[in-house]
Amino acid sequence: MATILSVSGSPSATSRTARLLRHLDDRLAAQGHDVIPLDVRTLPPEALLHADFRHPAIVEATALVERADGIVIGTPVYKAAYSGLLKSLLDLLPQYALAGKTVLPLATGGTTAHVLAIDYALRPVLNSMGPAHITPGWFTLDKDITVGDDGTLTVAPGTAEALAQVTDQFSLALGGRPALLAATG
Repeated sequence: MATILSVSGSPSATSRTARLLRHLDDRLAAQGHDVIPLDVRTLPPEALLHADFRHPAIVEATALVERADGIVIGTPVYKAAYSGLLKSLLDLLPQYALAGKTVLPLATGGTTAHVLAIDYALRPVLNSMGPAHITPGWFTLDKDITVGDDGTLTVAPGTAEALAQVTDQFSLALGGRPALLAATG
């Protein structure tokens, strides 16, 4: 199966965005993919702030992107745009780092006023990096993501179904197993 890099662009350690991505990572792994999580907030600040392309952590992140067949990019939306942290990473990657890749853009936010951030802010930047395919993305309202005291994630039913559908479309684009998709969907 495919190798998938799952990138969280959230600056928060208790991020709903990152938790949602890890939830979707489990679904993709159950479909036979090798999923590698990357939380951009764990990269050294000095490497991002000083645009240090040669910093070992940036070199490693670039190698992960090169190795991946597909990339899931998740970000919280702030002021109708993707996070500055994600922007910092994207700026440090080679111009055509996504060449030949299949990409799934996801976003979370507090209001439906930000729903177009994927198409008008994130998708053009991703497209400029040369991916083979950007699958339909999904915007999830913060209120539809609940984290229990024990850390378990619950996604509101309508949103869970939509996320399962876009995740499964992404998986199929990467050669996922349709029979397994029907059993878990």
